[in-house]
Amino acid sequence: MPEIRRVAVLGAGSWGTAFAKVLADAGCRVRLLARRPEVAAAVNEEHHNPDYLPGVTLPTLLSATCDPKAALHGADAVVLAVPSQTLRANLALWRDLLPPHRTLVSLAKGVELGTLQRMSEVISEVAGVSEDQVAVVSGPNLAREIAAEEPTATVIACTDHARAVALQHACTTGYFRSYTNTDVIGCELGGAGKNVIALACGIATGMGFGDNTRASLITRGLAETARLGVALGADPMTFAGLAGLGDLVATCSSPLSRNRTFGEHLGRGESLAQAEAANHGQVAEGVKSCSSICALGERHGVELPIADAVRRVCHEGLSAAEMGKELISRTPRPE
Repeated sequence: MPEIRRVAVLGAGSWGTAFAKVLADAGCRVRLLARRPEVAAAVNEEHHNPDYLPGVTLPTLLSATCDPKAALHGADAVVLAVPSQTLRANLALWRDLLPPHRTLVSLAKGVELGTLQRMSEVISEVAGVSEDQVAVVSGPNLAREIAAEEPTATVIACTDHARAVALQHACTTGYFRSYTNTDVIGCELGGAGKNVIALACGIATGMGFGDNTRASLITRGLAETARLGVALGADPMTFAGLAGLGDLVATCSSPLSRNRTFGEHLGRGESLAQAEAANHGQVAEGVKSCSSICALGERHGVELPIADAVRRVCHEGLSAAEMGKELISRTPRPE
């Protein structure tokens, strides 16, 4: 597998910018695609992204553009850093510009509404490439902490191990360490499921509950996510690793987590619209993914009680108090 030296990162949000910084700090020349000219100008002229990572100085190997063709020209790898539910539409616009045979990397964590496809499946279908050309990055990767160069580990998953290793070498820095894995299904479901469980933890926090409740939700949430993963063919051990437990703990515990914070507003009795307004107009990924994950569970006959409770709070008017009563009153069973 050829060495990765030039990378296009499509999406200049907080995680896209943070991962672009990692790649540049590792020595890659990175071109970041931004939607707005003022964001591209700030990256190029002032070396920062004030809208998403204020106060973070970006490396000189990282530049930005609003032109997809310019961003993709000569890229050895293409990183897709857009929200899961917009990935298909965005990739359809970029498809004809993608350099052939290059590794396509997904940073999105979710399951697509309607199709119930994982992000790597969406990429493979829309780009017209085999699944072994698609890699996913998943783990306890809070963008703000990575941008601040706090020590972090992640998983790079690809069914083509050589591609995963090439990307691993391209993003290794003194603060960012990656591990390879060939279990793409497990890594993607761990990343998608943790957003929903983080909403549940946020709801519990908003209701005034403490560590016992959060630990119980994390543990049982991991169990139901793993059940779904195994039903889809994942390795159960993946859920004990960085893309499973690691990502889940970070997202459920940190105030930097958009999903956890969104859940807190719901737990305090606010509506979905109020929580969205408090989140600066941004809807947490888990709000949409909870519906597709529950549908995926129903398709495969897997019970997902926490995810289903979150779905009904978000979309069917179930109150946080009713959610808590339902979950604690479920029929006793062996662990």
